[in-house]
Amino acid sequence: MSDETALPERSRVVQQHLATAGVDAPIRVLPDSARTAAEAAAAIGCDVAAIANSLVFVADGEPVLVMTSGGHRVKLDVLTARIGARDVAMAPASVVRSATGQAIGGVAPVGHPTPLRTFLDDALEDHDELWAAAGHPHTVMPLTFEQLRLITRGTVITVA
Repeated sequence: MSDETALPERSRVVQQHLATAGVDAPIRVLPDSARTAAEAAAAIGCDVAAIANSLVFVADGEPVLVMTSGGHRVKLDVLTARIGARDVAMAPASVVRSATGQAIGGVAPVGHPTPLRTFLDDALEDHDELWAAAGHPHTVMPLTFEQLRLITRGTVITVA
């Protein structure tokens, strides 16, 4: 997007994090909300499995970010074992907002008040180009798996 000021405030924060990391990923504003992987894939014109969902969980009382392929659902027992936690549950909207500064459906992999411990679904490695939310339910950005790993410093795990 050429006019940075046309981006929502949260997306401008994400854009700054990308620039600081040296990642050139143009943020695209969609005409409609892309709160689900299926909505995002339809709007972008990509396979739903190439959507990098940003899901916030609470693991042993700590919010964690899991970037997962839109092609499947996270299995809580698998996630719990892979991250070495005793108890993992989906974070309520209030925790997502306080931990990320962003609303559910628009949570980006970066741009949070404090970096979250992040885990990357190994299924995302199967795609040359991924699409992730960019801080707002109407914004998305293209990334490679390596760019996603770089900006999040995420640990690659199996989640399904």
